[in-house]
Amino acid sequence: MANPKRKQSKRRSRLRRGANQFRAPKLVRDAESGALRRSHRVDPITGKYRGRQVIEKAA
Repeated sequence: MANPKRKQSKRRSRLRRGANQFRAPKLVRDAESGALRRSHRVDPITGKYRGRQVIEKAA
């Protein structure tokens, strides 16, 4: 079984662990409805994406 040649520094370990931390999703305000939504996603309230109706919403 292989063993490390040198002790891994605290900085290197923390940099590796920091890359896996949870980040909250970025939200944008929709131009039409004014609701918050994730960017590059269909607006769940209106069913529109980039000005086009992509999901039919029941009235």
